[in-house]
Order: sequence, then C-alpha cells, then structure tokens
Amino acid sequence: MNQSKILAFAGSTRQGSWNKKLVQVAARAAERAGAEVTLVDLRDFPLPLFDQDLETEHGPPAAATQLKQLFVNHGGLLLSSPEYNSSITAVLKNAIDWVSRPAAGEPSLVAFRGKVAALLSASPGALGGLRGLVHLRSILGNIGALVLPDQVAISRANEAFVDDGSLKDPKFQSLVESLSQTLTETIAKLNA
Repeated sequence: MNQSKILAFAGSTRQGSWNKKLVQVAARAAERAGAEVTLVDLRDFPLPLFDQDLETEHGPPAAATQLKQLFVNHGGLLLSSPEYNSSITAVLKNAIDWVSRPAAGEPSLVAFRGKVAALLSASPGALGGLRGLVHLRSILGNIGALVLPDQVAISRANEAFVDDGSLKDPKFQSLVESLSQTLTETIAKLNA
C-alpha cells in the first residue's frame, strides 16, 4: 500500500477545543492505518481576513503561503470543524480562502483539486455540529476536493472525552477509526 499523506487540523483556534481533541484522535487512528499524518493548529498560521486588495498590494501573507504548501504536499485532509451559528468558523473559512488563491504558473485550486477529505465535528449540542459539516462539504466539493460520504459528528462533546483526550464512547471511537482508515485507504488507492 502506498503511503498516504494526510494534513489534519481543527477549524478552531481555541486552546481547549473539542475539535482539536477529536482531530488528534482521528490523526492517531490514521497513523495506525498506515498514513503519514501532519497535525497542525490554525493558531500557528495567523492570517488577516481575506482581502483581494491586500493580496494585490502585498501578495499573500507568509502564513498563507506556508499553509498552502502543506495542503499541496498532502493527498488528504482530515478536518474537524466546530459549528458556529449553523455553519463553519470564520477562521476555517478564511484559511480556505487564502489557501485557494492562485499563484503565478500553478494550476487553479492546486491545494484542493484531487485531495481526499474526511470531515468530523464535535459540539455540545445534540446534532454534534452536523449543520456546519453540510457547509464545509459544499465548499470543499466546489473547489475540487473529493469529500468522503461518511463523516463523524460527536454530540455532547463537553462529556465525550476523557482526561487523556480519547473518546469515552467506544462506538464513537470506532466510527472515528473507521473514517480515518477509509481516508488512508482511499488516498493510497488513488495514488496507486
């Protein structure tokens, strides 16, 4: 099996984010499935709000260029997205907007086209962040990513994790592991 390279991150910058915990669980599962996983924190890539005038005058911010290169270098995306007001977070949408910007001489949407994405969410609400995943699925699909049909939404996230960051419920743990394995295998098949 070809090595699958996966970029994993949460759509949150909050230090105690449930989605950061969830993407770590998923990243470990992907590694056990044979993937090479790069786990990043969007907090480490501070970006101004996307502004085409700013981009035209100064070029993309260094953090946007670095983040985009990470996307380009990985065949898969493992995203855990909080739900804010029934959608995705501003920090996640802003990161996607900056990373999607073309550079001279490169193919359109090079950071997303042909990438395989797996989506997760964790929320204290009963739906587990599902409404936000609908928006994220639409955005990623429209910019060329192949989004896996399965996804995992962890409800009552404030009660879902134990102190070491793992999931309390074995059913949720199994769903996350299965999604991570499917992502790993799909990338490997596409690279074969």
